[in-house]
Amino acid sequence: MDFREKIAALKEQKRAVILAHYYTSAEVQQVADFVGDSLALSQKAAGVDADIILFAGVRFMAETAKVLSPDKKVLLPVTEAGCSLADSCDAAELAKARRENPDHLVVSYVNTSVEVKALTDICCTSSNALDIIGALPKDQKILFVPDRNLGSYINRCMERDMKLWNGCCLVHEEFSVEKIAALKALHPKAVVLVHPECKPEVVAMADYAGSTAGILAYCGREDVEEVIVVTESGILYEMESRYPNKKFYLVEPEKSSEKCVSCKDMKLVTLENIYQTLLEESPEVIIDEEIRAAAEGAIRRMLEMS
Repeated sequence: MDFREKIAALKEQKRAVILAHYYTSAEVQQVADFVGDSLALSQKAAGVDADIILFAGVRFMAETAKVLSPDKKVLLPVTEAGCSLADSCDAAELAKARRENPDHLVVSYVNTSVEVKALTDICCTSSNALDIIGALPKDQKILFVPDRNLGSYINRCMERDMKLWNGCCLVHEEFSVEKIAALKALHPKAVVLVHPECKPEVVAMADYAGSTAGILAYCGREDVEEVIVVTESGILYEMESRYPNKKFYLVEPEKSSEKCVSCKDMKLVTLENIYQTLLEESPEVIIDEEIRAAAEGAIRRMLEMS
């Protein structure tokens, strides 16, 4: 069965658009209407004339798309596709932390559940986190959730003392100083590009640390010919598509025997389950309206500041 053709036909028939995150497989990215970071994709979908949004990614991303497009049907091909970072912050625990720290503003990374966003004052992305925190008064106490590594990076860059939630992305935790140093020894001219979800000692090795979109943009510099990629391996498809004359090297994970660091949840999305989801218009993302509206407020406040 040629799923590409069948998916294309269903998209037209059902007035659907497919969003795919950079970390999904190459074949999934190839059938998408838009490929990018999670929030940018949700913003794009909100402005598209379509009845259905299919999000090829993980659960919190599809939730964010629904938050910003409440009148559209949002589909998620694999409901069990989760995120270790989002799962590291439980909404009930955050509600308790808010009660215990009433003088703290809650700033949440977008890699969180919709219930956590609903308890958040302002969201941020890895692209705009420094701008968001920089716009807040120096004496404003902040509880930053859920990523301790991104929060630590912001604290260092902005000379802040935010209280950090003890969460992390288990995928980005797989990068180690030793593996990167070994690759750098083999390719001394390569720049090291790192996502700030990595551990502080890994970020310290970077020629550039930033979001997926920022890393892609840095690859486009004329003085960059070789790149050591310190983020999820799915980004390689976009890198090689944009810059076919450059060389990219993936870092092996610290603890497994795999050849590269990969998010298994992102790779659960396939052409077959995209086709089946469009055909059946299910599973659909459903969010309680009170929670959705509260989460949208946190996102809108971020957009107003950035």
